[in-house]
Amino acid sequence: MGITVLVLLVLIALFAVAVLAKTVKIVPQARAGIVERFGKYKSTLPAGLNLIVPFIDKTRYLIDLRERVVSFPPQPVITEDNLTVSIDTVIYFRVTDPVAATYEIGDYIQAVEQLTMTTLRNIVGGMTLEDTLTSRDSINGGLRGVLDEATGKWGIRVGRVEIKGIDPPPSIKDSMEKQMRADRDKRAAILTAEGQRQSAILSAEGNKQAAILSAEGDRESAILRAQADRESSILRAQGEGQAIQTVFQAIHDGRPDQSLLAYQYLQMMPKIAEGDANKVWIVPSEITKALEGLGSTFGGSAAGIPAEVDGPRVRVPTGDDALSATESHSDASLSEARADVRAAIAEAESAANPGSSRPATDGPGDTETGAPGSA
Repeated sequence: MGITVLVLLVLIALFAVAVLAKTVKIVPQARAGIVERFGKYKSTLPAGLNLIVPFIDKTRYLIDLRERVVSFPPQPVITEDNLTVSIDTVIYFRVTDPVAATYEIGDYIQAVEQLTMTTLRNIVGGMTLEDTLTSRDSINGGLRGVLDEATGKWGIRVGRVEIKGIDPPPSIKDSMEKQMRADRDKRAAILTAEGQRQSAILSAEGNKQAAILSAEGDRESAILRAQADRESSILRAQGEGQAIQTVFQAIHDGRPDQSLLAYQYLQMMPKIAEGDANKVWIVPSEITKALEGLGSTFGGSAAGIPAEVDGPRVRVPTGDDALSATESHSDASLSEARADVRAAIAEAESAANPGSSRPATDGPGDTETGAPGSA
């Protein structure tokens, strides 16, 4: 009897525990529980502690309400220009209606995958390969709009659609690389040509400026040189003119007579025999007539030259540094000068008429004598 009662109590306790387990349901955070009664939807359990009718109500599904990320494998897609490319995508979605996600679609993940693949083929099929490679944003936007509209009745909201990669065939990759390499080479050649052109232009401009500056420098130098030559010639001509004027004025101021001219003539004769190379010198046969003319200085006067002049011998000052006027020579100085002239004339006559020792002449006009030392 006692054992039977004990067994009954244990059975009752186990039944109570089972009923309690069937009645109390704990739903985790960001989850939603779908409760069915006799196979029909009854209610949705929120997160936390929930009570249901045991053995009548049943928690059929536990739906995750967090945003989920699903990456789909690469799918072959044909572009408008009949090229096959592989495109893999990533979908970000969230369940907003657990009831619709449970009863409106059997497997919403597979449904989203298939819908993504068909929509992607539809969008890329109307684009060329180049547009496909450069229009990822437009493809993403088109996919998101179509998926969001189609999955709304399934209680799903698509947040983002991203294309992970677009892989064209290897042959197309090779052709694209060649094209890109050719474009780069073309741009490099154009830039190089532009650089050389600019360099040539700058060099030509620099040479032009240098030539212009050099020509201007030569012109200015020639002008300055010509001006210097002109001024030098003017100054030289002025100096020569002043010198000639000074000499001319000095001659006229000195009042020369025939004695002075004869004396100057005789002084120049010894210079004829100067020099170590002079071994023979020629004395003209008319030297006697010249000496007679010089001798007439003491007896008569040459035409145009007075034998004596009157008045004081005064030098008129000329130029900036002209000498002061000098006094006239005394009569004693004139007499002494005339005596020197007579002696010089006598020596010249004796040298011109040596008597019997005079050598024969080779011609009627010249007489050959010894060296200047023998004269």
